[in-house]
Amino acid sequence: MFGLFGADVGGSFASNYRCYPVTFIEKPQLEHGDKVILPPSALDRLASLRIEYPMLFRVTNNQNGKHTHCGVLEFVADEGMVYMPYWMMQNLLLEEGDVVNFKSTSLPKGTFVKLRPHTKDFLDISNPKAVLERTLRGFTCLTSGDSILVHYNNKNFFIDVVESRPKEAVSIVETDCEVDFAPPLDWVEPGPSKSTAKATEKGKKEEDKDAEEAQEEEPGFVPFKGSGCRLDGKPAPRSPSTSAPVDVPKPSSNPSLGGIGWHAAVAAKERAAAAAREEANNKPKKNTLGSSPGSFGRRAAGRLVFGQDSKERVPAEKENGAERTNGASPSQGSDPPSFVPFSGKPNKLV
Repeated sequence: MFGLFGADVGGSFASNYRCYPVTFIEKPQLEHGDKVILPPSALDRLASLRIEYPMLFRVTNNQNGKHTHCGVLEFVADEGMVYMPYWMMQNLLLEEGDVVNFKSTSLPKGTFVKLRPHTKDFLDISNPKAVLERTLRGFTCLTSGDSILVHYNNKNFFIDVVESRPKEAVSIVETDCEVDFAPPLDWVEPGPSKSTAKATEKGKKEEDKDAEEAQEEEPGFVPFKGSGCRLDGKPAPRSPSTSAPVDVPKPSSNPSLGGIGWHAAVAAKERAAAAAREEANNKPKKNTLGSSPGSFGRRAAGRLVFGQDSKERVPAEKENGAERTNGASPSQGSDPPSFVPFSGKPNKLV
């Protein structure tokens, strides 16, 4: 019997057993926890060593060195055999009948545990916290790196123990332990939907377009944009043409201006234009009207002669005009007649 070859070293229990799943003794409910069934001889030796309760064991696969921790439910197994949950045998890579080492140990109470489901189906449970609390009542300890089994609604969910504090293996019996969840192994970060991506792209294009329009529509100089007043005190109507922007000439760099500013150049041009207008007003005008003062506002009547007789007829007409001038009646006197308005001949439309 393998149990007879165990040794009690330094007040601790250690023994080797052949492992089998708990279904061999028709107790499948033990699959929902971490408790094993040991032979009665293990109880006798543990009682003599005054082991602390709850009894906890370090279970090691001697072939590959993998280990985990568990508790004990009963001591009714056949001598040299131990019945374990099948998920625990899978964690240790054990087959039916393989030899496994049990050693008594003491673990600190856990304060923090981080778990990670294998599939995101576990998140679809209506109340995963309550399901997990009910499942962990069948466990006595947790070891980092193990995968525990959670049975709910005829489904089995495997959950990895990612982290535990204060040590890699902690006791969860009568303790207040904080539990955190990591994203499932098959979790995929959701990308932006097509509608969101299109809306984002459209908004970006509109922003670029608005920025371009803002750069193009720079405000120009608008002259006479103030409101006018009439002499009677009433507001003058505003002309729509005054709201049009006018391009303001920039300062000229022409050397002919003598280096003066553009304001001075504009003023000089205005003064020159005013002087030209004044000189034109003071200059005597040529009399393009009729020779007699009475013909004011009327152009002198005449004829245009074409051909050979043009040179002969023009002097004759000049002589006749001179005779008419010299033969003016003395009754008119030397003084010019006064201006008579509306002295023209009337014309009919018919």
